[in-house]
Amino acid sequence: MIQSREPGTATPKDKRALRLRYYEMIENGPAPTISVIQDIDGADAGIGAFWGEVQSNIHKALGCLGVITDGSVRDINEMADGFFALAGSVMPSHVWADLTAIDVPVSIAGMQVKPGDLIHADRHGAVVVPHEVARDISAAAARIVRKEAVILDACRKPGFSTDILRKAFAQSDEIH
Repeated sequence: MIQSREPGTATPKDKRALRLRYYEMIENGPAPTISVIQDIDGADAGIGAFWGEVQSNIHKALGCLGVITDGSVRDINEMADGFFALAGSVMPSHVWADLTAIDVPVSIAGMQVKPGDLIHADRHGAVVVPHEVARDISAAAARIVRKEAVILDACRKPGFSTDILRKAFAQSDEIH
């Protein structure tokens, strides 16, 4: 968790110690890693950016693939090459951006995440995937592609109509 609206109350020494423990957790945790950090500034979430050129390069060098945060990011063009960032906003200022807690459950835009959760993310969003269904994801994704292909193919037919769509929906429903 981070806060940026106001400076944290911890001493600079304690802030550095917490940040180093966090970096050690990233370095020594299971790989691949995505950092998930909640901004606890409520309505002011994102007022300060923890993530930018420096943090993305530190994290990438420690083996972290990216970040998911309801806070903000900055330095988009200077971020580590290939570092994934899904954020609530882009802001020009870093303000304080103090870590307040690590290795704790967080809520990112309503998504509840616990340490060790499996997450799928892309530029459109993120979702926690229960470990017990992880092996089934590839087959489920392939089924969705097959079902959607029927609809998309129908849309591309000359004379497309709701009647054609109705038939495509029925055909798609039969794919299991």
